[in-house]
Amino acid sequence: MTTARTTPIDLGVQGFGAMRLRADDDPDRDPARVIGAALDAGVRMVDTADAYGNEELVGRAVAHRRDGVVLASKFGLVWRGRVAGEFDVRADAAYVREACDASLRRLGTDRIDLYYLHHRSDSVPVEETVAALSGLVEAGKIGAVGLSNVTADDLRRAHAVHPVAALQERWSLDARGIETELVRTAADLGVTVVAHSPTGHGTLHDPDGAGRAVLREVAAAHGVGAGQAALAWVHARGRVHGLGVVPLPGTTRVAHARENVAAASLVLAPEELARLDAAWPAETLPA
Repeated sequence: MTTARTTPIDLGVQGFGAMRLRADDDPDRDPARVIGAALDAGVRMVDTADAYGNEELVGRAVAHRRDGVVLASKFGLVWRGRVAGEFDVRADAAYVREACDASLRRLGTDRIDLYYLHHRSDSVPVEETVAALSGLVEAGKIGAVGLSNVTADDLRRAHAVHPVAALQERWSLDARGIETELVRTAADLGVTVVAHSPTGHGTLHDPDGAGRAVLREVAAAHGVGAGQAALAWVHARGRVHGLGVVPLPGTTRVAHARENVAAASLVLAPEELARLDAAWPAETLPA
C-alpha cells in the first residue's frame, strides 16, 4: 500500500522508562540521579505519562539539560477512583488538548517531543484522536505523535491522518505478541517500535524455568546478567523484522540504569539469538 512515511525523530538507541520513579532519600534511588545516570551514559529519550503521577518529578530531573533530552509522555488513561489497575480511556479531541496542556504544566516545559495515546479507545475513532494530536504538532506543543496499546488497523488508520513516529508496545522474550501483523505494519509504515518492559518487568531475572536457564547460560558466556542479555535480544529484533526498535527499560536504581545502557553494546551471536528464540517461541506466548 502507499502511505506517508514518518517524520524522523532521533530517539537514540535505548530509552529510559520512568514509570516507577518516585521521590526517595536513598542516593542510589534518587530520581534525578537515576535519570542523570541514564542520560550521562548516552540515553536520549526519557518516557513518562500523566497516569504515572510523576511528570513533575521527571520535568525537574531533566530541566537543566532539557535541550538534550527527547521528552516523551502519554495521555488517555483515567483511573477509576483509587482502584489500582482499573481505568477508563479518554481520547476525544477536547481531552487530547486538555491533557496536553496539563502535562506541559507538570513537566515544566513548552513542548513534549513525543506524545502518545496511552491506550486505544473503544468509543472514539482513532482518526479523531490523531487529528487533535496533529493540531498540537502544528501549534508547536508536541513534536511527534505516538501510539501505545493499539491494533494494526488502528496504526494504519492513524498514520493516514498524521505520520505516527513511534509505537510503544510490550516486547520481551516472554511477551512476543507484537510479532504479528502489528510489527509488520510498523515496518511497512516506517514506525519505530519503542519496546517497553524489555526484561519482562524484571521477571526474566528470576531463576525458574527452562527458558531462563538458557538466558542465564547466554548471559554467563558474555559475563553479564540475565537482564542485560534479555535487553540485547530486544535490541536485535530490529534487524530481524526490518524496523527501528528502541528498548525502554525502567529502573529505580542508578547502578541498574548504567547496566541497562551497557546492554545496548552487547552483541549476541546468531546461534545465541536462535537458542533464545527457541526457548520462548512466539507462537506459544500470549498476545
